[in-house]
Amino acid sequence: MSLPLEGLSAVVTGAGRGLGRAEALELARLGAAVVVNDYGQPGRDGSGQASAGPAEQVAAEIRDAGGKALSHTGDVADFRQAGELVRLAITEFGKLDILVNNAGILRDRMVFSMTEEEWDSVIRVHLKGHFNTTHFAAAHWRERSKAAGGRVYGRIVNTSSEAFLAGSAGQPNYAAAKGGIVGLTTSTALALAKYGVTANAICPRARTRMTEDVFAGLEQPEDGLDPLAPEHVAPLVGYLASPAAARVNGQLLVVHGGMVAVVERPRVAAKFDSKQETFTYDELDTLLTAHYAERPAGETFAAAEVLGLKRA
Repeated sequence: MSLPLEGLSAVVTGAGRGLGRAEALELARLGAAVVVNDYGQPGRDGSGQASAGPAEQVAAEIRDAGGKALSHTGDVADFRQAGELVRLAITEFGKLDILVNNAGILRDRMVFSMTEEEWDSVIRVHLKGHFNTTHFAAAHWRERSKAAGGRVYGRIVNTSSEAFLAGSAGQPNYAAAKGGIVGLTTSTALALAKYGVTANAICPRARTRMTEDVFAGLEQPEDGLDPLAPEHVAPLVGYLASPAAARVNGQLLVVHGGMVAVVERPRVAAKFDSKQETFTYDELDTLLTAHYAERPAGETFAAAEVLGLKRA
């Protein structure tokens, strides 16, 4: 029996460690040939010397298990290097079928203390990095579709976060980038659907180098798989990359510890109509003040509660 991703090729960014590593291994296990991308900097804030080590270690692990894999050390937030990454997959494997965007850094600080550089660097790696690889992959699929005279196979899986859904006080740059990734994903899904390409986003919760502070108080079990292990997230990525997910497009899914939640698009919670041609201040004061008086002071979007989730 053939494997679900047999004959397909994939690029996974930020795949030298953590979530990206688990995702690359899962795609390979399902039969895909994988280009493992990682800039290899030791600091989770993007600091330190770039290194080919992390990406090559994962690629070697895939090859040792009988799979096909190449490593790529490059900064996906650099437009040229992102193009080289996509072209590497096309050159070595004949085409690109799957793109998993996972690369990211953290520069956490409260909004009143954050520097311009801390804002720009996180937006650059997360949001621009997702755009760069998506741009070149989308151009490849569009060209293939034109040459074939019909639809081709293409899958994009982007990485958002619950920081976007439920807020994260000390991460205004990260939350904004992750929200932007959802917007990029839904726009891409609409633009590429006619070519046969799907684009979806996930909000994973996992214990990695990026989240070591968040989950510091939650001990790992002595027996069995850690509920926060990246291996809980990887199967969903494998599914979204597969032919079975052809009807899943423009979706946002939360995943962790054996749970997947499908997130609906925002819905109108209340609606008010003016009794005259346009609203007056007094009318808005009466309507909206009464509406929000029923909610706790300072409450923001209740996405976490709607999903039945609690922020870690």
